[in-house]
Amino acid sequence: MQEFIKSSLDYIEQNLKTEITVDDLAVVANYSVGHFCRLFAQTMDSTVASYILKRRLDHALAEIWLGKKAIDVVLEYGFDTYAGFYKAFVKMYGCSPKKYLLYKKQEVFIMHSEKDIRAVLTNWDIPQGLKIENVSTRHWKTRDIEWHIWKVGDEHYLKTKERSVMVRNIKIAKALKKEGLDSEFLPVPTKAGNDFLGSEHVFMLTKKVGEPVIDRPLPDEELASMEFNDDRRKHAYKLGQTIAKIHRALQTVQDDVQPWEANLYKQGLHSMPKVKDYLQKYGLEIVDAFFDDYVKTFGELYDKMPKQLSHGNPTGDTVAYENGEIVGIKGYEIYNMSRVRLFDVIWCAGETNTQPIDSYLAMFKDILKGYDSVNPLTCEEKQAIYYMLCVAAMNCIAHIDDDTFDVLKRNLRALVFLAENKQMFFNLV
Repeated sequence: MQEFIKSSLDYIEQNLKTEITVDDLAVVANYSVGHFCRLFAQTMDSTVASYILKRRLDHALAEIWLGKKAIDVVLEYGFDTYAGFYKAFVKMYGCSPKKYLLYKKQEVFIMHSEKDIRAVLTNWDIPQGLKIENVSTRHWKTRDIEWHIWKVGDEHYLKTKERSVMVRNIKIAKALKKEGLDSEFLPVPTKAGNDFLGSEHVFMLTKKVGEPVIDRPLPDEELASMEFNDDRRKHAYKLGQTIAKIHRALQTVQDDVQPWEANLYKQGLHSMPKVKDYLQKYGLEIVDAFFDDYVKTFGELYDKMPKQLSHGNPTGDTVAYENGEIVGIKGYEIYNMSRVRLFDVIWCAGETNTQPIDSYLAMFKDILKGYDSVNPLTCEEKQAIYYMLCVAAMNCIAHIDDDTFDVLKRNLRALVFLAENKQMFFNLV
């Protein structure tokens, strides 16, 4: 664990019964407040406030379990009333403190042998004796296991993770279902009618969503020769509609998820010096007026743009299909970040240089129109589309190095193209 996180967590544990401010923690970690909050969220998959609340809830419940008077304990941990503690606990864990303590006494630990997994599976009404395959996912950087997952037969997956994460994702899955989208976190009820089994680390069973991806990225040379026909345009339109439905679902649960906000505009400002260095290094030129326009115009638009809990990676690889139609969302993402809504739309459309520009613009227009038909874009969002493309390219450039020269070069070319062809990207929707 990084030293700044360890020192911050130690400070939190030692001061749970007193006021803890983000400023205090940033000083302990020797970072600015904004930088500390970003690093904390990336490392802990939680906002600072949400993490502190969870630790206070856990400690308070532990002391109540040991026999201390409940009202005295919750007041010590900063709750005004027991009702306030109770409400916060249910929101975090999805059940009452009493029910959680009952689960605690019947703890189901993370188990790895096939025999133990089969014993867990008896809690669901599915055929026994199905083939079991460990398909756990790992963090792309550390390679540490992120999700313990077992494929059960051809149709089901058994997953286990920390309870608060599961409760959050189940809420999101149910919200998506109301929008007509299945997801890989929609629980199969146990025989007792519960969404999951266990207490701190819980087991849940889900069903496979859709067929294998049919819209995966294609090589540049194949894209260059591909006709952008009516079928592909209709599919782009449906992708836009799907992102809009995802956003409508996420908006209904964002207060429960307590996301932290990523400020894309400020990220672009921080990226500019490195972008300018790379442009100079490789003999490319963008006039200063381009960057000045970004600072002034996008800065004014950004504050007015709607921001909410977002998906973060709505591409062909995370969309589930059935008979060629979009039916749901794949993947094991933990949704914990608030962004401007256009971020997901831009990400879905991809970089401007991944295929011929005419095809790209046609696809981008249809994604935008599909989104707008379900979740109407504001005037500020429509004006900001060009600047969102620019900041996406700048942030990509600033976070890669010469070791990935091909990616760096493509994004530099894309940014130069954007700077020289600004009018082409207006009035897209």
